[in-house]
Amino acid sequence: MPIATPEQYAEMLDTAKAKGFAFPAFNVSSSQTLNAVLQGLTESGSDGIIQVTTGGADYFAGHTVKARATGALAFAKFATEVAKSYPVTVALHTDHCPKNALDDFVYPLIAASEEEVKAGRNPIFQSHMWDGSAVPLEENLEIAKEILPKLKNINAILEVEIGVVGGEEDGVKHEGSNEALYTTLNDAIAAVEALGLGEQGRYMAALTFGNVHGVYAPGNVKLRPALLKEIQDGLAAKYGTGEKPLDLVFHGGSGSTDAEIAEAVANGVVKMNIDTDTQYAFTRSIAGYMFQNYDGVLKVDGSVGNKKQYDPRAWGKVAESAMAVRVGESTRQLGSAGNSLTA
Repeated sequence: MPIATPEQYAEMLDTAKAKGFAFPAFNVSSSQTLNAVLQGLTESGSDGIIQVTTGGADYFAGHTVKARATGALAFAKFATEVAKSYPVTVALHTDHCPKNALDDFVYPLIAASEEEVKAGRNPIFQSHMWDGSAVPLEENLEIAKEILPKLKNINAILEVEIGVVGGEEDGVKHEGSNEALYTTLNDAIAAVEALGLGEQGRYMAALTFGNVHGVYAPGNVKLRPALLKEIQDGLAAKYGTGEKPLDLVFHGGSGSTDAEIAEAVANGVVKMNIDTDTQYAFTRSIAGYMFQNYDGVLKVDGSVGNKKQYDPRAWGKVAESAMAVRVGESTRQLGSAGNSLTA
């Protein structure tokens, strides 16, 4: 299916919230990892979100140059073409853009989408994340207020991070006290006061409840998904809305229990980022292949090796299928399996 239109993306998120499931959002950095996501989503009958970070976009452009906007556009064009061959709907998203990358990542991509929309076409990306977690909340929200109308004008969605996710992802690193890893109701109220509840443009909020990027160390930080309900209830009471007024995003979920994920989804999470686990699934399968085919992939003791085994397509297919299995596990864990718009 073609990449989701803005209307289809909105329907995806609305359906997830109404039915109590969430869409997995997979970080990719190559055509192989992108194809693995499409394979896994198709095999599980799930729609989903495919996203790229600044580092992933740099890699798409070529690791010897720094041209992340170019890389992101190349990713989007490739995804737009290959997605047509798969019977699921996917949205494209840019993930974790810090302040120092706005000018060479998100802003040029918004400008490119503005040209598409002027020509009567859809935006290139259906949503963009502004990661203001490294700056004071007031500045975070001021920048979000500048970006939100730009995205509304191209019918795209903003993602903001209100709070701090521990650990590191593509150079965005946070260390500090555990208290900083928990968004407060007052933080969420400040976000709503600045950004509204949809009337200024649609946005998703990554509220933090002890999340940590990367390999999760059990017991290091305690996840408190009940905090999301406290914040949603507090906002609903203050603004007189229905339950769960915010569309929430779950970052740093590696190592979380099924119960923790289910509770977060029940409290309004509609998007959960998946990166560390799929990276490992992809690379672990390659390592296994190389060990199992040692004599074939290396020219040992003057031998010629086995071209059929060291052909990158041979081990690439293995890696893509292994990652696709982990993609499918995510869709079942979040409840999006079998919930495709095309079903």
